[in-house]
Amino acid sequence: MTSIEPNWDLYRSFLSVLQEGSLSGAARALGLTQPTVGRHIDALEQSLGLPLFTRSQSGFIATEAALALQPYAETLASASTALLRTASGMKLGEDEEITGSVRVTASEVVSVEVLPPILAKLRTSHPGITIELASSNRIENLLRRDADIAVRMQRPEQDLLVARRIGNIDLGFHARRDYLERHGMPRTWQELAQHALIGMDRESARARKFMPLLGELESGSYAIRSDSDLVHLSSIRAGLGIGICQVRLAQRDPALVRVLPDLLTIPLDTWLVIHENLRANPACAAVYKALAAGLEDYVNAR
Repeated sequence: MTSIEPNWDLYRSFLSVLQEGSLSGAARALGLTQPTVGRHIDALEQSLGLPLFTRSQSGFIATEAALALQPYAETLASASTALLRTASGMKLGEDEEITGSVRVTASEVVSVEVLPPILAKLRTSHPGITIELASSNRIENLLRRDADIAVRMQRPEQDLLVARRIGNIDLGFHARRDYLERHGMPRTWQELAQHALIGMDRESARARKFMPLLGELESGSYAIRSDSDLVHLSSIRAGLGIGICQVRLAQRDPALVRVLPDLLTIPLDTWLVIHENLRANPACAAVYKALAAGLEDYVNAR
């Protein structure tokens, strides 16, 4: 093992080349010159005593050593950005105003449809806080500090995470009113299967979880299949067919009608999660409090 600890800048360039596939792409992403990134890669390879990339006309091809080191470089990057966010959140501005950046992760639909009004209200109370919103259906690793606060649709089991149960966000079948006027309201699973359906594209753990609840729909006629919840919601709103979306979101739109409510309700157990060490961080605490209040209002709205 090398006795000289490589500079973090070398790891940052290494990770960027892995992600971009070329020196030029990494240089653009980092705001550096291509020769500088090249020198960083050469220096890291020399320091580690390992070839990290195979140079070719089509770009830089990662070696097995590089791929083995990638998760550790990603952890370093997460820790670096988390350190800066935590430090920024410990500062107070003029008149004791809370300032800093807080990274929040939530599903695509929650990020687009639910959180913006909550964050707008937070901004009124704490204009010095900046939100980094990671919109993804992937569960981010709070222990690794990929995010500071998470809205999750399942109870977290890891130690060192503090979780607050928000309640159930219900899913159900919906369609646009004029679609049902043209094609009729289905009353049974069999009738539903005759409609234009909006469904999932690929088989996944989530899809396998839902399928036992969806009756005899595999034989149905699908107008569109997609793994994106946002595509499902937009397709329902456009009148493309009958699909599943959050009941609360549909209730906001008078053009949408719930279909077969007695046959299908899928409750999503919703939690707000934060790393235990961040509860004393003023910016994180303010965001956590605002999200908890806003999400509980959303879940319990009548």
